[in-house]
Amino acid sequence: MTGAEVAGLLVAVFWAILVSFLAVVLVRLAQTLKAATKLVAGVTEQAVPLLGEASATVRSAQTQLDRVDAIAADVQEVTANASALSSTVSTTFGGPLVKVAAFGYGVRRALGRRGGAAAEPPKTVVVGRRVPRARRGGRIRRGGKD
Repeated sequence: MTGAEVAGLLVAVFWAILVSFLAVVLVRLAQTLKAATKLVAGVTEQAVPLLGEASATVRSAQTQLDRVDAIAADVQEVTANASALSSTVSTTFGGPLVKVAAFGYGVRRALGRRGGAAAEPPKTVVVGRRVPRARRGGRIRRGGKD
C-alpha cells in the first residue's frame, strides 16, 4: 500500500468513527427529548385540573369576601344608627334625669338635717378619762385650755 492509500484509509476510518459518535449523540438526544415531552405532557395533565380547582377556589373566596363586605356595611350602618339613637336618648333624657337626681339628693339632705339631732348616738362617759373637745377646723392650741 502506498502512502496515499494509507492516508485515505485513515481518513475513512476517522470519518466512520465521527459518524458513529454523532449517531450515538443523536440517539441519546432523541431519547432525552422523548422523556422531556412525556414529562411536559404529564405536568400538563395534572396542572390543568389544579388550575381549574384554584380558579373555583378563588371564585368561592371572592363570593365570601363579597358577603363579608355586605355584612361589614350593614354593621357600620347599625353602629351609626345606634350612635345616633344614643345621642338622641342622652340629649332627651340626660338633662331631666340630672335634675331629678339633684332634687332627690336635696330632699335626702334636708330630711337628714331635720332629724339629725335625734339620730346622733348618745355620748358615753368613761370615769377617770378626759374626753377632748371636738375640733372644728380651727388651729390646735398647745399648752392652753382644752
